[in-house]
Amino acid sequence: MTSALMTRVHMRGAIRHSTLLVLAAALAAGLGLWAAQTHFAAPTAAMPAMRTVTLFPGTRVLAPYKLNAADGGAITPATMKGHWTLVFLGYTRCPDVCPTTLQSLGQAAKTWATMPASIRPRVLFVSVDPDRDSPQHVGEYVHYFGKDLLGATADAKTLATFARSLGMVYMKVPTSGGDYSIDHSASVSVLDPDGDMAGLIRPPLDPAAIGADMKTLSDLQQPESH
Repeated sequence: MTSALMTRVHMRGAIRHSTLLVLAAALAAGLGLWAAQTHFAAPTAAMPAMRTVTLFPGTRVLAPYKLNAADGGAITPATMKGHWTLVFLGYTRCPDVCPTTLQSLGQAAKTWATMPASIRPRVLFVSVDPDRDSPQHVGEYVHYFGKDLLGATADAKTLATFARSLGMVYMKVPTSGGDYSIDHSASVSVLDPDGDMAGLIRPPLDPAAIGADMKTLSDLQQPESH
C-alpha cells in the first residue's frame, strides 16, 4: 500500500472516529438533560420494580409534533395517549442496530399480544432518514418484525425536534460513492399513556424482560375489580 493511500485511509478512519465521538458526546448531553430538567411532572403513584425499563422520577411532556404514519394518517401527541409505547429512532438501511432492535421489540410484543386492545402496549419505529424512507416504506419495513408495530417519519425539522424531546440524537455520516449512513441513539424511549416521556430501555435488549415490564406497566391501567 502506498504512503498516499495509507494516509487517505487513516484520514477516513479519523473522520469516522471523530464523528462517533461527537455523536456519543451529544447523546450523553441529551440524556444528561434528564437530571437537569426542572419541569418534570411529579409521579402520581409508586411504580412497580422493573427488570429492564428505567423509569424516571417523573414524566416529561414532549414538544408538539406531527409524524407521517405508514397508513397515510398522522401520529401526534393526542394519538399517542391511552397506551404505554416504546419508541425507537433509526432508518431502514441500517445494517445492524435497527433490525436487531426491531427484532427484539417484535419478540417482546408477542408477550402482550393477548392483552385487551384498550391497554395493549405499542411499538413505534420512526425513521430519521426522510430523504430515502417514505412513510409507506417504513411501514413495510417495520411490519417485517411484527404486524402490530407502527412506522412513521416526518420532515427533517420535525424529526430533529422530536428526537431532542426524547433526549435522542442522530447524525448523517458520509460514506464512499457520495452515499451516507446515519449514526443514531440505540436506546428505546418509553412513553406513558399520557404520551409523556416516562423512561428508557438501554441495550442490550432482553425481549422477555421488555415484555414483562410493559405488561406490568399496562396492567396498572386495568380497573380494579370489586
